[in-house]
Amino acid sequence: MSKALLIIDHGSQKDAANLMLEDVADVLRDLQPEIIVKIAHMELARPMIADGFRACVEAGATEIIVHPYMLSPGRHSTCDIPEMVADCASNYPEISYRVTEPLGVHRKIAEVILERAGVIGRNSNNKECNSE
Repeated sequence: MSKALLIIDHGSQKDAANLMLEDVADVLRDLQPEIIVKIAHMELARPMIADGFRACVEAGATEIIVHPYMLSPGRHSTCDIPEMVADCASNYPEISYRVTEPLGVHRKIAEVILERAGVIGRNSNNKECNSE
């Protein structure tokens, strides 16, 4: 059985935000090279969820694990994404799939927040928001 991990974020009108999801996928591929890793955006950008699901199948996946790359269990991660994935999956009855919980509360996420805030580890370059 070939497993795929489909990482889904909201999607953005900003290309840099959408491209960041591919960077996340690259890190996941480095950590687990035996798993197929694909990305998709819920809306606003391509690849959309149907594109990502199809890419997993075309890469040989027989099991697709869908992860909403979101922090909290809001409407998108608990309703919209699972419904959209179920709709896609209906086109591939031979493929098993499941949707995970979003990131939620985890010690490692808290450590990243502290690192970004400059409280522990290296202090990343804090960027000012610009209203372009």
